[in-house]
Amino acid sequence: MKTSTTNELPTTLAERWRRFLSPRRLGVTEHVVPAPDRSVFQQDYDRIVFCSAFRRLKDKTQVFPLAQSDYVRNRLTHSLEASCVGRSLGTAVGRVLVARHRLEDVLHASDFGAVIAAACLAHDIGNPPFGHAGEDAIREWCAQPGGALDRLKLAGAQRADFTRYEGNAQGFRVLTTLQSPSNRGGLQLTAATLMAFAKYPCASMTETPLDGRSTRKFGYFQSEASLFHEAATAVGMIERTAGAWRRHPLAFLVEAADDICYRIVDLEDAARIGVVSAKDVEALLLVVAGGETRATRLGNIAEPKERIEYLRAKAIGRLVEEIAEIFLSRETAIVNGDYDEELLSESQVGATLEQIRELSHEKIYIARSAMEIEAAGCEVLSGLLDLFFAAVSERFAAPTRESAPIRSRVLIPLLPSQFLGSGNVPDADPYLRLLKVVDFVCGMTDSYAITLYRRLKGIELPG
Repeated sequence: MKTSTTNELPTTLAERWRRFLSPRRLGVTEHVVPAPDRSVFQQDYDRIVFCSAFRRLKDKTQVFPLAQSDYVRNRLTHSLEASCVGRSLGTAVGRVLVARHRLEDVLHASDFGAVIAAACLAHDIGNPPFGHAGEDAIREWCAQPGGALDRLKLAGAQRADFTRYEGNAQGFRVLTTLQSPSNRGGLQLTAATLMAFAKYPCASMTETPLDGRSTRKFGYFQSEASLFHEAATAVGMIERTAGAWRRHPLAFLVEAADDICYRIVDLEDAARIGVVSAKDVEALLLVVAGGETRATRLGNIAEPKERIEYLRAKAIGRLVEEIAEIFLSRETAIVNGDYDEELLSESQVGATLEQIRELSHEKIYIARSAMEIEAAGCEVLSGLLDLFFAAVSERFAAPTRESAPIRSRVLIPLLPSQFLGSGNVPDADPYLRLLKVVDFVCGMTDSYAITLYRRLKGIELPG
């Protein structure tokens, strides 16, 4: 596939789509020759599946931390399900776009599906232990007066990276820096997949305030600013201001796939463990599915669990069809950067989806079992950050290992070398020194974070 090598944006929609699906790999300078039986975007998917950060999602919270039921989703199963929905969305949209813009010579409908499937697969790869509560815990720890940021005298965007700490930005760092760290660009995924992954294509702080859904959070740390710029330029994204771009069009479909899954599937999980009644869940899903005229087999199913599973599948299928149609109807505005809304908000069943969202916040996300463990998780993450930041600070200030306090001599060996600087001593750059401590804690699974905390606090001993 030919791609533009300049920063000038193509003028036609067909040319823009060719650029948006550039096969260029981040950190790779030579031309990428695709395999005859496996596209570069399918290779992206495989690289993510085989990386250690993806495997760790199996023990990271989706909604119910450390759930005792193996039926309830975790981040790994959620990511796999979102990836399936994303592939269906992308392929449906790609089929129309390839025909509409005569892209058959360079693109196939499956390329759109593969890009979105890979981006969906990785969309939660940067989440810390205990889900969004873990993000809040890290932000609160970093922002405390007289804490790490004040001691290190961090300011500007570097400081905002921590006070606004984001799993999305951590995800980009995982994919491009922490996994395969000896490579420039980490996993060296295609720019197309990375930018479809980037739902919030902006830094934690920009020169001017920006509005729109895509700036509610941020998508990269200052440590990856040049990598993000390189990937955004490669696919021809529209720069709004220094450090911020309009979304890659396929990022809207990645967001939709994630939203479809967590709104529908969280409801199913809640019914399974009794947080919401099966009858209420069934009624809501039936509306989203399109009623009994579409859910034609419902009358033949008696078991509540099976009825909900069937309606969940029908609801997701109906939303995939509808979101694909909405995206295609908004194509020009999306490609030109004039659209910055949530596709799901335009659904014909938007009122029911909003009702599901409200129910989720009222009964599911604040369920006692979830809140108790999340509260404990906040204590765990704060405690681990206290311990390792203190150890790293003490070791950095000591001229030799032997002269460092005993705490740092004991704890520093527990940090893998990639979370230290050269010579296995803390990084000289204060921003990177703190970021690497956060990297270490953020990469832990729920269970490992709890176990390590208990051992370091003397609550339990190994073995």
